[in-house]
Amino acid sequence: MHTSIAQRFALIAPIWLDILEKGLKPELQYHSIHHVLSVIERVEFIGTYEALDAEQVALVKVAALFHDSGFLEGAKDHEQKSCEIVRLQLPKYDFPATDIEHICEMIMATKIPQSPRDLMAQVLCDADLDYLGTEDYDGPANQLRDELQALNPAMGPAQWLGLQIHFLENHSFFTNYARQHREPLKKLHLRRLRKQLERLSL
Repeated sequence: MHTSIAQRFALIAPIWLDILEKGLKPELQYHSIHHVLSVIERVEFIGTYEALDAEQVALVKVAALFHDSGFLEGAKDHEQKSCEIVRLQLPKYDFPATDIEHICEMIMATKIPQSPRDLMAQVLCDADLDYLGTEDYDGPANQLRDELQALNPAMGPAQWLGLQIHFLENHSFFTNYARQHREPLKKLHLRRLRKQLERLSL
């Protein structure tokens, strides 16, 4: 009997969320199970808003589930490592090669600078960085700072602010939803961070 992508996601999600929760290193303050769960939730919301059908949304949710799985092996080239995991694991759940390659295309699109080629990849990219335009910006941003400081203890406040400002200046949202509902607040965060850096420089 043919199973839908949504059914296959429901089968594989608890297994892989458990693997990620147990396998991701504690110092990954940002790239954690909580981030993966948040991206899956935002994919469902943004994908529905952008009028993807249920099966398309489910396929993007599979990509969201695996998009940071490469961190199980290390941060360097983690998107490519995530795709290797996808190509190894998803045939076990009857995903056809075309869907597997589409999932990998979506995952690779999240690599900075993001480069989505279709609406489904745009949804994943915007879900991945949704926090940039939310009231809760500082929570995930501070988690990312702590994660980066674990790798580079010498990073000070000015360097961190500079990294954030550069990132926000060069980031673009792709979906209509994010451009309308996330871009305005992202610009306010950027203005605030610039002022913080100016004060530090005095």
